[in-house]
Amino acid sequence: MLKKSFFGFTKPWIHYDPINKKPQIPITVTPSETVTYFLNRCFTSRANLLLKIGAPVKAGEKLMLCEGDDTYIISTVSGTVSDISPYIGEYGKNQTAITLSCSPEKISDTAFADSAGDQTLETVKNFLCTIPGGSVFECLGNDEKPVQTIIVCGMDSDLMVATRQHVINTRLDAVTSGIAILKQISGVQDVRIAVCKDFVQGYGHIGAKIQFVDTVYPSALPKLAVRQITGKTVPAGNSCEDLGICLISAETVAALADAFETGTIPSEKLLTLIKKDGTRQLVSAPIGTPIRDILAAFNLSLQDKDRIVKGGPMTGFALYSEDHPVEPDTDAILIQDGATIPLYSDYPCINCGECVRVCPARIQVNMLVRFLEARQYQEGADLYDLHSCVDCGLCTAVCVSRIPISQYIQLAKHELAQSQAVEAENG
Repeated sequence: MLKKSFFGFTKPWIHYDPINKKPQIPITVTPSETVTYFLNRCFTSRANLLLKIGAPVKAGEKLMLCEGDDTYIISTVSGTVSDISPYIGEYGKNQTAITLSCSPEKISDTAFADSAGDQTLETVKNFLCTIPGGSVFECLGNDEKPVQTIIVCGMDSDLMVATRQHVINTRLDAVTSGIAILKQISGVQDVRIAVCKDFVQGYGHIGAKIQFVDTVYPSALPKLAVRQITGKTVPAGNSCEDLGICLISAETVAALADAFETGTIPSEKLLTLIKKDGTRQLVSAPIGTPIRDILAAFNLSLQDKDRIVKGGPMTGFALYSEDHPVEPDTDAILIQDGATIPLYSDYPCINCGECVRVCPARIQVNMLVRFLEARQYQEGADLYDLHSCVDCGLCTAVCVSRIPISQYIQLAKHELAQSQAVEAENG
């Protein structure tokens, strides 16, 4: 496998669109009837479950499947358990869907409040692994891959998304407090904030070094941002954590501060709703809120062939149901008009070279996709740098033949990871 560095574009093409300096006020949406949470644990049987259908649940309560299981989700509402069932997530990921019927009266669990005075990594891992923004706390305190640098991501990685930028723009005090807590619980003193150029200035001491990221997409994607900020290149097939670098959302850092300050676990997820006409609206909704409730709050209706995307236009995942809930890492929801969605096909590559020209990793995408279409994943990885791909989606965006290149690449990475996991398990 070739080890390639990330050098950026041959020429600028798409730029990030910074949010207006005057902060937009998020619209609050509350779930109408139910909330659903995805637990990263395979559901096998209803026998020996800690949760039972009809059981009451308090807001802030830890929901776990079995005794002794350290995988949990925090309830964001009060209610009763109405369903527990297996759920197949992205690329066949086995999860468990837990659905609650919401109660009009909010009753809060006090377990975290009793522990909030103890600002330790253990407390964070016991209660705050599902706070808004998405958690990476499991990488902290890992002796095998010790973290040396923490990068607080204040710039959204995908286009049209304004969630992290809004947090930095309006909640820098909370981010500052969260950084102090991060330093205390992890022992890591090298903390940096990644923001768009000229976005943050004149804020004084915040406990971290502010570093600017280029405004040309996809500069804010993790591996590219790491290279700009630290000067280190993440080798193909490796993660940022392999280099001792932990990236964490600014929203997560602010939520961490809120949790210890109030003694309650934050439940409101901030996200960018991108409507069919391209206009954006910031939304605040409890984790678990069905997307249909958000659409209803803005009188948005879906027609045949319309598409719901979790994330932005370049790196988001299409969802098959408006019942899909808001998750801790849902930074954006994009609604695409079916009449404007370009069709994808199995038309063969014409070797126009556009994908190669825009690729920030300088991969010969036109050759790689031929192997992936034939399901020769290992050959593609060995010959044409599959694992150097940073998943920016630019190749798909410019493809003249309308080949879903990004999806082929993501599937190939998944299949190879599955094969390697089976080989490691079998020795």
